[in-house]
Amino acid sequence: MIERRLHQYLHSLLQSNAAVVLVGPRQIGKTTLALKVTDSIKGVYRDLEDPRDADQVRDIILFAEQYPNQLIILDEIQRLPNLFAPLRVIIDQRRRTGQPYGQFLFLGSASLDLLGQTSESLAGRVAHAELVGINVLELEKTKQSLGTLWLRGGFPESLLSPNDNTSIQWRGDLIRSYLERDIPQFGFRIPAETLRRFWTMLAHHQGGLLNAAQLAASLGVSGQSIARYLDILVDLLLVRRLQPWFANVGKRLVKSPKIYIRDSGILHALLGLSSKEQLLSHPVLGASWEGFAIENLVNVCKDYQPYFYRTSAGAEIDLILVRGGKPVIAIEVKRASAPKLKKGFYLACSDLGITNKYIVYPGQKSYTLPENIQVIPLLELMRILQDDEL
Repeated sequence: MIERRLHQYLHSLLQSNAAVVLVGPRQIGKTTLALKVTDSIKGVYRDLEDPRDADQVRDIILFAEQYPNQLIILDEIQRLPNLFAPLRVIIDQRRRTGQPYGQFLFLGSASLDLLGQTSESLAGRVAHAELVGINVLELEKTKQSLGTLWLRGGFPESLLSPNDNTSIQWRGDLIRSYLERDIPQFGFRIPAETLRRFWTMLAHHQGGLLNAAQLAASLGVSGQSIARYLDILVDLLLVRRLQPWFANVGKRLVKSPKIYIRDSGILHALLGLSSKEQLLSHPVLGASWEGFAIENLVNVCKDYQPYFYRTSAGAEIDLILVRGGKPVIAIEVKRASAPKLKKGFYLACSDLGITNKYIVYPGQKSYTLPENIQVIPLLELMRILQDDEL
């Protein structure tokens, strides 16, 4: 088993909160991580996709009484969202009997927006965490290369497959499962083929600005349908909608979000790219590396909010990290051995007053360009952000 960086954080959340909700895409490793927690915290696990387990916990009050002073782990909690309502009573009762923390761990395959019942029913009693795919910081424990992680993505089964063909077959099956089983499970009535075409269109436009009208015309649906389809993929943690940063700089700013398929392996499977050779010759190459780098960076900087910046005049930054309402870090992503910046990056940094400026590239060494711009490998910048050394 790969030791995930989130393990210690999840353990600390359980030691300081009555309940924790852990979300992440299907097959990303939530169950494995949750069961690892029980090595040090006594607990009981139930998978709500198993009808027998679901029947056991429908009366959650009675079930909780059978396992006093134990962590109760409920997997695929979106199957029984009505369980949240009585949990407040159980949590408060357990607090009075000497178990203030580590009572419940809920695992879900959707965003907190789709699991909004937790916020409504358990306000002040629940913490949240998100498990993403294996990232570059965890890579050395897998004995795989950075190029393999980029090609296959961070789903453990895909990354650790014996060869590229087995890996892409696994990802194809996962995509099919989402379209034919998981999405209908949430009550969305959308033809699987329509949603697959939409998902594939987003892959072809990786890192591009959302153009709902163009997508709607291509699919033969309304703009409202496009917004709905996108919301579904975002809520299922499969697509990132990177919002533009609005600043009072007296300039016309781009207002549409940029869209990224979050897992590079899923992106490549949607495009039918099963090998490094196919990826290196495909037009999506640069956008794929950009999305891969951004996803890795965003997932290690917990104290920052991610945005991009672009003006109609061409000033642009791929990723800005905002803290305390102020842009702090500007990051440009380039797939080149000797990356060069366009004038728009300098203008954008001047607009926003950003002094921490980086270019992420696939090289191995860091060096400095004029105006104190750091050219840096992805892994090194991730370590800086993780340790908050800025």
